[in-house]
Amino acid sequence: MTRILFVCTGNICRSPTAEGVARHAIRAAGLEGVIEVESAGTHGYHVGEAPDPRTRKAAEKRGYDLSMLRARKLEPGDFETFDLLLAMDGGHLEIMERSCPDAHRDKVRLFMSYARRFNAEEVPDPYYGGDRGFDLVLDYCEDAVGGLLDALQPTR
Repeated sequence: MTRILFVCTGNICRSPTAEGVARHAIRAAGLEGVIEVESAGTHGYHVGEAPDPRTRKAAEKRGYDLSMLRARKLEPGDFETFDLLLAMDGGHLEIMERSCPDAHRDKVRLFMSYARRFNAEEVPDPYYGGDRGFDLVLDYCEDAVGGLLDALQPTR
C-alpha cells in the first residue's frame, strides 16, 4: 500500500481537490487497495469543516464528490505514516520541511513536480479569487494526479 498526503494551508480548497481527483483516478484505474490518499492543512483554521462551497461546486461540475471530506491539520506522525507528502506550494513545502524528521525528508515534495501539461511549480490558492481559480486548481490537480499515478505505476 502506498499512502499519499496532499497538503495546503487550511485543507478546504487545494488539498481536498487533489484528494478528490486522486480518489476518482485511483478508482478508475482499479488501484483501490494499492494507493490510499488523504489531505491535510499546515494550519488548523478549518479543522472538521467540509471543503469550501466553491471548491465543492467546481468539483461537482467535473464529477468529483468532496462532500465526505473534512479538514484536518498536518500531524507530526504523518511524516512516518505516509509514503509521500505533497505540498501545494513552496510555503507549505517550507513548513513541512522544517517540521519533518530527517529520516522522512525524502517523502516531502511539491505536488506539481508530477505535472505533465502545466509548467507550474505551485497550485495557486483560489480562496480570495473568483470561480476561475477553482477551475484552474482542478486543471492542475487532474494533470499532477495523472503524472503521480504514472510515476507510481509506470506500466499503467
